[in-house]
Amino acid sequence: MLIKIIGALVVVWLAFMLIGWVVKAIGTLVIIGVVVTAGVVAYGAIKGKSNKQIRS
Repeated sequence: MLIKIIGALVVVWLAFMLIGWVVKAIGTLVIIGVVVTAGVVAYGAIKGKSNKQIRS
């Protein structure tokens, strides 16, 4: 009986470890995505301003 309880606790602990790792990895990827997107938008805004010419 005690071995079953310990086994169940180990399985629950491993599940929580895996879920935590996945959430941390997804959070890191979201932060990287936001930084890259902001960089692309800033680059596009800067590049767009320098390419505008007055047409007459």
